[in-house]
Amino acid sequence: MYPAIHAADNGNKTAYWMAGSGQTVTYNQLNDDSNRAAQLFRQQGLMPADGIAILLDNDVNYLKIAWAAQRSGLYYTPVSTFFQPSEIEYILSNSDAKILITASKFIEKICLDTLPELIVYLIDGQSPRASNWHAAIELCPAQAIEDECEGAEMIYSSGTTGLPKGVRFPILKHPPGTVSALIQTRIKLHNINPETRYLSTAPLYHSAPLRYNMMVTRLGGTAVIMEKFDAERALRLIDQNQITHSQWVPTMFVRLLKLSQQVKNQYNVASLRYVIHAAAPCPVDVKLKMIDWFGPNLYEYYSGTEANGSTAIDTKEWLTHQGSVGRAIHGDLYILDEQQKILPAGEIGSVYFANGSDFSYYKDPEKTRQAKNDKGWSTLGDIGYLDEAGYLYLKDRKSFMIISGGVNIYPQETENTLVMHDKVIDAAVFGIPNDEFGEEVKAAIQLIEPGDASPLLAQQIIEFCRQRISPIKCPKSIDFVANLPRHPTGKLYKRLLKDQYWHAK
Repeated sequence: MYPAIHAADNGNKTAYWMAGSGQTVTYNQLNDDSNRAAQLFRQQGLMPADGIAILLDNDVNYLKIAWAAQRSGLYYTPVSTFFQPSEIEYILSNSDAKILITASKFIEKICLDTLPELIVYLIDGQSPRASNWHAAIELCPAQAIEDECEGAEMIYSSGTTGLPKGVRFPILKHPPGTVSALIQTRIKLHNINPETRYLSTAPLYHSAPLRYNMMVTRLGGTAVIMEKFDAERALRLIDQNQITHSQWVPTMFVRLLKLSQQVKNQYNVASLRYVIHAAAPCPVDVKLKMIDWFGPNLYEYYSGTEANGSTAIDTKEWLTHQGSVGRAIHGDLYILDEQQKILPAGEIGSVYFANGSDFSYYKDPEKTRQAKNDKGWSTLGDIGYLDEAGYLYLKDRKSFMIISGGVNIYPQETENTLVMHDKVIDAAVFGIPNDEFGEEVKAAIQLIEPGDASPLLAQQIIEFCRQRISPIKCPKSIDFVANLPRHPTGKLYKRLLKDQYWHAK
């Protein structure tokens, strides 16, 4: 389970290709270029458990860089291209990345003066502060480094405070090709093999697309990577390439379903065997329509960047447990009350996993501690319940996390940004229903002078937010309120605000 093996056995086979540009990478090219990059990392002094960062759109170089780090025993951190400069700089600093590989259009977003020791490479040129990536690796041999060992992705997951949390797993210097029990489970669960033709629909800086593309190339399959999602384009790629495996979020299903019947009828999706979806629970009506269209081959799972545990459910199971995200396949699943007692079937509480993968939040022992109980069981902050057969149903997030289009949005960071506006005295941010995205970001604003409220001011406040943090975290709309429902202790009763929108749905 390693690209070098596939290069030796079938080197001219396509490892992946980019759907927009048509650029193709064979296993020989993936192996050679990742070897060269691994050699460069060693020349620059990086040793196992050191880190790099990747700030790129879906690019033909992305998996080459990730595999170079993976075979060098390094941590590699994918950074969202939608992040604002302060967010990017925080992650680059917090992760202890020694090398950044990026593009010219992104380097302009960040202040490298705050990161004087960071080595920067550009895939599309060079600058006084950055060298050219291709020129650098071309000077390196295509042979494997002598001390190859398995590295790990280090992905940042936002917390309830809004600060990103870097999820680190131990690097144990295992030989190349060694995989975790969870990866072995996923390989078996979704039958990833050399015959797999995988359609990757989402940005590679998200955990699921990155991990699944790496898994497909481990097993010798072929991935088709979309630079940007488009519903009809995805159908065309499935038809033209006889795609067997694909991965989605519920928002993508909605966009597929909204295509005209005439468009849908143009494409044959019969080659699909595994339609994998996660990131947010799929609305029952949407999933029923997708099953009716794509067939009984939808496979849902629930997990997190932390990989502390996981559930899964296939179509047959789901049809008799509609709304469930499945039973535990990694770790032991429990629902606990506030006193950490195990709740019986049907009772709602916090979702915990025991005996899954251990993890820690880098440089944040307090948040790591908060995610675990005295027994070492861990939670992502979700609440839900189990039925009598052990199937999990998610109900809400303790922190009122917003899931919009499969992306997790934590309100606190947005609230902290909004209150910095000179006319705002208090702010509450929460999710309200959106037919396409599941939820959209809503803000209730308390002004210093209530008489200043106007549609123009609302738009100005939204723009103020968008200039400071990622636009996806910012409200799409604002309601002005006389007073927010706060307890004298400062606790905000956000449910009182949120319920009026959901009850009206």
